[in-house]
Amino acid sequence: MAAGGAGGKDLTRGPIASTLLLFAVPTLVANILQSLNGSINAIWVGRFLGAQALAATANANIIMFLLFSVVFGFGMASTVMIAQAVGARNIEDARRAFGTAVGFCWLLGMATAIAGWFGSPALLRLLATPDAAFDMALVYLRVIFIAMPATLLSVMMSMGLRGAGDARTPLIFMIVSVAIDLILNPVLILGLGPFPAMGIAGSATATASAGVISLLGIVIFTYARDLPLRLRGHELAWLWPARAELRILIGKGLPMGLQMIVMSLSGLVMIGLVNREGLLVTAAYGAAQQIWTYLQMPAMAIGAAVSAMAAQNIGARRWDRVGRIAGYGIGFLLPVTGLMIGGILLFHEPLLMLFLGANQPAIDAAWDMQLLATWSYFFFGVTMILFGVMRANGVVLPPLIILTFTLFGVRLGFYHLAYPALGVSALWLSFPLGSVISLLLAWAVYAHGGWRKARLMVPVHSEECRESVNSEAEPAGRLTPTG
Repeated sequence: MAAGGAGGKDLTRGPIASTLLLFAVPTLVANILQSLNGSINAIWVGRFLGAQALAATANANIIMFLLFSVVFGFGMASTVMIAQAVGARNIEDARRAFGTAVGFCWLLGMATAIAGWFGSPALLRLLATPDAAFDMALVYLRVIFIAMPATLLSVMMSMGLRGAGDARTPLIFMIVSVAIDLILNPVLILGLGPFPAMGIAGSATATASAGVISLLGIVIFTYARDLPLRLRGHELAWLWPARAELRILIGKGLPMGLQMIVMSLSGLVMIGLVNREGLLVTAAYGAAQQIWTYLQMPAMAIGAAVSAMAAQNIGARRWDRVGRIAGYGIGFLLPVTGLMIGGILLFHEPLLMLFLGANQPAIDAAWDMQLLATWSYFFFGVTMILFGVMRANGVVLPPLIILTFTLFGVRLGFYHLAYPALGVSALWLSFPLGSVISLLLAWAVYAHGGWRKARLMVPVHSEECRESVNSEAEPAGRLTPTG
């Protein structure tokens, strides 16, 4: 099989800059569309249902990010496994990894949906959700939990396809999901046409429906176009997680997921601290979060593209290209992030008014957050790219340790020390401080080079073991070993 196969893209050959850019752009567009969708939905909620509803969604979205973080870790582990197998021209191992990841994700999604439905009240109380927003947040969160298995599975399948070099298919169905969500949100919130007015439950129902429809579409498309990762016949048995693949998926995916969980837990602590400042600051923080989401998108998209591209090249033993991939990734990231930061700061008031209306005190509070914290995303982005390259070779513990130290030790430590003197500004200043220290530590680990000696082992199966033994004596032996 040629790397990438039909529907995929060979990321091990050709010019690095243009290949990386063309692979990253669909992911970036998909992420921007997803963020735009969330922002427009927040506008509907804020304008039609008020500041209490916006605060409710801010609290609920932090919890949802925590849950997606778990799947993100397993998804990135499967992406790396699939990409390395594709780079080594081994489609069977790529499909085995994909099947295990999809089956495991479905089981995880079902368990999460059940636990989330019953545990939502306790989670919201843990966040110190304001009383005025509690009931709406509970309704919103429970509806989202119902669709959790389908939503998580859609994320997992998209990440697996990107590992095979296919960024186009996930973009197509992100467009489908966003279009459905944008149409249904005002219809279900306000009760337009034959639909009843559902309020905040309507917003959640629209988002959940879009996720389910998108999943059905991506499954049908995968088989209709015979994409490389489709499973047929005996391959369908790989949907039940096998011990060998599951060991790698959990062993590498859990630390990757813990990275995102650490970020999520830090966000939970932050929203708890913000809630203690009152409903006005909570609503302002919800609006600021919507804008900050856009600043994270280039880092996450380029970082994911760099990781998948580096993993394919590692699988193909093209180490000469890996460092250059990281360099081009950083080179693309910095100007994009700079332009976005400049635009956000220049047009901050009309942007914030989209979410907060004419609530000038809330706009002023959100502007303070933007002014002090926005520029930290320069450092955040470069750190994510360095982490992505190390992750491509299965190195996951150093990024986890660095994030844990900076998000909790540095950021929260600074807040507690500086709050008596700076007040709530200490919370916003902790963002750039933590990001700078995280970048310095990430660069130290990357430059040291020890991460290159690690190896992500693709599971070896009994038939492959027999082939490898025969290959020592017979010229007909396996030409693309699975190691």
